Amino acid sequence: MNSEAKKQLIKKHSPGSSLFKDLILSFIFGGGICVIGQLLFELYTTLGLDKKLSSTVVTVTLIFIAALLTALGIFDKIAKHAGAGTLVPVTGFSNAVVSQAMDAKSEGYVLGVGAKIYTVAGPVILFGLLSGVVYGVIYYIYSLLGG
Repeated sequence: MNSEAKKQLIKKHSPGSSLFKDLILSFIFGGGICVIGQLLFELYTTLGLDKKLSSTVVTVTLIFIAALLTALGIFDKIAKHAGAGTLVPVTGFSNAVVSQAMDAKSEGYVLGVGAKIYTVAGPVILFGLLSGVVYGVIYYIYSLLGG
């Protein structure tokens, strides 16, 4: 079977999706995660944490919730409907790391989990750091020029 025939077969049997529907669902779920984050922030500040610490605790809480839902097999069911709405926030990063760790667990903790845990999330970390360095250099040059 040639490449073109394979593409046609895949296209024929792949479920179609509505771009508008996908955009709306991503917006709703992504926005929902942000609303949950804001509610947690308000809760933590009400409990007496300052704003900076509350922000950090919210991030840790969302990472924990996403990791737990991934481990229970619930996150993927939500993401199936939410699309990028669950992948863009920090919850998507948590899901990527935990999913990879769960998949690699059968290979052992060192050569499995330890070696493969950041296979999916590694590029995100790398390019996030790289873009931060580039931004820092640009900002430094700009400040030297009197900006």
